[in-house]
Amino acid sequence: MPVLGLQLMMLKDQINEKGMYEVLRQVRELDIDAVEVSQVEMTDELIEDLVRGRADFGVETAAMSASIAPGGNGFALETEFDRAVDACRRTGSRFLRIGMMPFSAMTSKQACEEWAASVEPYAARLAEQGVTLCYHNHHVDLIQFEGERIFDIVRRVAPSLLFEVDLHWVQRGGMAPLDMLKAYSGACKLIHVKDFRIAPLPAETVERFEAQDMDMTEFYSVFLSLAQFAEVGQGNMNWPELLPAAEEAGAEYFLIEQDDTYGRDPIDCIRESREYLASIGY
Repeated sequence: MPVLGLQLMMLKDQINEKGMYEVLRQVRELDIDAVEVSQVEMTDELIEDLVRGRADFGVETAAMSASIAPGGNGFALETEFDRAVDACRRTGSRFLRIGMMPFSAMTSKQACEEWAASVEPYAARLAEQGVTLCYHNHHVDLIQFEGERIFDIVRRVAPSLLFEVDLHWVQRGGMAPLDMLKAYSGACKLIHVKDFRIAPLPAETVERFEAQDMDMTEFYSVFLSLAQFAEVGQGNMNWPELLPAAEEAGAEYFLIEQDDTYGRDPIDCIRESREYLASIGY
């Protein structure tokens, strides 16, 4: 069974306030076995905290973030390749992940191919060092250019680059997650376990519209923005079918994630997600 972890983007403020080591203590108390590091600066101190957290609490580092060029919070492989590999060895992480391709790469087939071609040499070099580079999708990765999805372009041009599948974004992109897992079986190494719900239509919006205090364009913008990220088990995703299918597709880690908690304490949201996953056997 894949290891159950947490995408630490949810606790980035806590990491910045009290350090990674104390956050890993909290993660362990939530009965979570691994973490993915994202949206925090990869300082030497933070890496050392990951090493200590693994030794003291048994919390694995499932993956850390990377990019090709400098400018993000992860390792920039152009300039920090050796440091990234060393951090993986020290923490025990077997995965690095790219959170998103540049927006410019999403504009055409040629642009996407050029980006994927620039990534492939780094993915191949990392594989030689025992580290797998994965690409994390959003809904835009379901864009089709001449009948070929961005997913397909990436697999064709960068075969050494595997996938971190965000099932919420697959659903939002218009592809059934079960179909995606089947289509790309073998390449799906990391899975973001993130639910998808539709919020109630605000009564105030309806009242304003019916009172003709809001035109159709404004009303429809609200109507189309009801999609939300949800605690696992609190949305419409079919986890009892999705998680076994993800495991069959090659998943090694299931990572709880919720991009927005809508004012709730993220610890409470994580706890609810963890309790639901326990209730279905994870």
